[in-house]
Amino acid sequence: MRRLLAVLACLAFAAPALADEAKKGETAQQNRMKECNEKATGKKGDDRKAFMSKCLSGQDEAPAAAGNAQQNRMKECNEKAAGKKGDERKAFMSKCLSGEADAAGNSQQSKMKDCNEKAAGKKGEERKKFMSECLKG
Repeated sequence: MRRLLAVLACLAFAAPALADEAKKGETAQQNRMKECNEKATGKKGDDRKAFMSKCLSGQDEAPAAAGNAQQNRMKECNEKAAGKKGDERKAFMSKCLSGEADAAGNSQQSKMKDCNEKAAGKKGEERKKFMSECLKG
């Protein structure tokens, strides 16, 4: 009986400290969630899920690079849209930023198809190098 009373007394004194520790952990997790939500602004669907998963697990160093890629794409599309105005520019920028069209208005899919046809007969490193050059140009 004395043992039971001693254990209960210890728990009574330890309970507030344990509760404080739980609150601290909860607050840290809430802060992490808030930070990740702010960083995920603009992401949708599977892209957002993947980002949030990485961010919440502390692996969110890469998204800064992704942000730079988006900025680079915006800069590139702006340069390609020089001379376009109004609805024409708006439509071009939408396609360009989504990766649907290159400067000539060709879709990435069409470009890939053309390069694949031209690469017929090439294999291994030769094909890889050819495809890389073809898709850039």
